Amino acid sequence: MTPTRPTKSSRRASMAVSRGAEGICVRLAGWLDHRSGAPVWRKTLRLLDASPTTPIRIETDGLEHIDGSGVALLAYYQEYGRTHQLPVQIHGLAPQYAAILERYQAQPRAERIAPPPPLNLIERMGRVTLEIAGDVGEQVAFLGRMILAFIKTALRPQRFRAGDFLHLCELAGANAMGIILMLGFLFGLIMAFSSAMPLKQFGVEVYVSDLVAIVLVRVLGPFITAIVVAGRTGSAYAAEIGTMKINNELDALTVMNLDPATFLAVPRVLATLVMTPLLATLTNIAGLAGSGLVILSLGYPLVTYTTHVQGILSLTDVGVGLVKSLVFGGMIGMVGCLRGLQAQSGPGAVGLAATRAVVTAIVLLVAIEGVFSVVLYYLDI
Repeated sequence: MTPTRPTKSSRRASMAVSRGAEGICVRLAGWLDHRSGAPVWRKTLRLLDASPTTPIRIETDGLEHIDGSGVALLAYYQEYGRTHQLPVQIHGLAPQYAAILERYQAQPRAERIAPPPPLNLIERMGRVTLEIAGDVGEQVAFLGRMILAFIKTALRPQRFRAGDFLHLCELAGANAMGIILMLGFLFGLIMAFSSAMPLKQFGVEVYVSDLVAIVLVRVLGPFITAIVVAGRTGSAYAAEIGTMKINNELDALTVMNLDPATFLAVPRVLATLVMTPLLATLTNIAGLAGSGLVILSLGYPLVTYTTHVQGILSLTDVGVGLVKSLVFGGMIGMVGCLRGLQAQSGPGAVGLAATRAVVTAIVLLVAIEGVFSVVLYYLDI
């Protein structure tokens, strides 16, 4: 069969299916090529799904032209019959196309890889445990890497980029003042109102100022600030460094003999380390202002509120809050940079890195707060 010049009427491929006692008869006609073969492929897949155990006879006398995709369709029929142990017969195929089909059949077939067996509960728990242990190991290794980077920076301060550090301080600190002041004020207001209701039953609602002051300065102030910094700054670090990694900018730094940990992570970690205690101080001030507003609404003078706050708070309480915020800030900065450096390729890699940075930071915040609580309890501070 010699290919003829295609016309508009003969460019199309047709597929007719008839059923008989011997099985299914498929008649192919026209030009079965990559341009017109898509409908035939769709009909073939529907046919095989509807009749998975019926013998198939393929008549190709009406075919005027076949290209590689058409021969692949015939090979697919044969492979389907071989896999499902069904007789598939092809009749009327031109010699030149039959030779191509034989070449298809002569190719070595790749063995079907069996899917791995599903893991049971114990195996899944073991895999999750290994992943967590590996991630903790990477965090500890990155902590050591950052300590070495800080030591190198201290020994060679001329390599420290002060301009970038000040810009990052603006992004992590000054630009976050609005949300920090609002949240601190609202938390102080909410805690004061929530505490005033039960204390009012005993006529000691004036001690709301003592309760709010000690809880805010020692625990909630640093913790709220750290949550905001983790969601706002830590995720930004992860997204920024992750984008740089996907764009091969980190490889360019390595080629230029610049360590990404020193060049990118040190200014960011130092910025959060410095800015988080300052933001925590603003949170405490705004929270005390909110609780003071509640005390004034309860009919107590301002001097009573300030006297109670000054009496309950000490420099130790303020120092504990600042030390907590300092540790929280350093941890958030390192986690954000680590997740950015761990970003993989793909469309969702940057978003995944930012999400992992926030989740990891929040989990570590709770864990570190628990450690602080136990240590301060036994030290009687």
